[in-house]
Amino acid sequence: MDSADLPLIALLERVAARLADAARQRDSERALRELYDQTSSRLYGLAVKVVSNRDGAEDVLQEAFVQIWRSAGDYRATLSPPMAWMGMIVRSRALDFLRRRAAERLDRTQELDEAIADTVAGDAPDPVDTAQASEQAWALHECLGKLEARQREVLSLAYLRDLSHNELAEQLKLPLGTVKTWIRRGLEQLRGCMGRYA
Repeated sequence: MDSADLPLIALLERVAARLADAARQRDSERALRELYDQTSSRLYGLAVKVVSNRDGAEDVLQEAFVQIWRSAGDYRATLSPPMAWMGMIVRSRALDFLRRRAAERLDRTQELDEAIADTVAGDAPDPVDTAQASEQAWALHECLGKLEARQREVLSLAYLRDLSHNELAEQLKLPLGTVKTWIRRGLEQLRGCMGRYA
């Protein structure tokens, strides 16, 4: 055992003494203050290394000294030097701090994702879908422009006014076979043309 450890061991024993005798409470509190004064700068440095954040390291150090106050009776000088034991407590509290911070970030990220989903969701069209629909409408317009005028007229009436072949033949005063042929050929040309834009 290093002789430099003896004063710290004695302070830890005084802190732990409060558990055995309530009358020693004040002495235990003084011992904890002395222990803090002698070790806090080194333990704070350890906390900063683990959490990479000065404010977080202060919180970690405070939690560590609360645990040292509660656990001083568990310290065994035969198992580890006092600074190593307290360092393990600081490291443990620092890792807990990092886990809490990661969980908070995850919660905030999930809240943000939900807020974005709520904002984007609704009756408004998806911007990507709108852009694709616009491209398809433009391509359809271009392809319809390449059809012969009579084919374009027959297809427009068939799909925009939802007319049957017979109704088209009647309205355009054309033989039914001609209407069917124009629609079939027009659709084939449209498919070929639209395929080039896809």
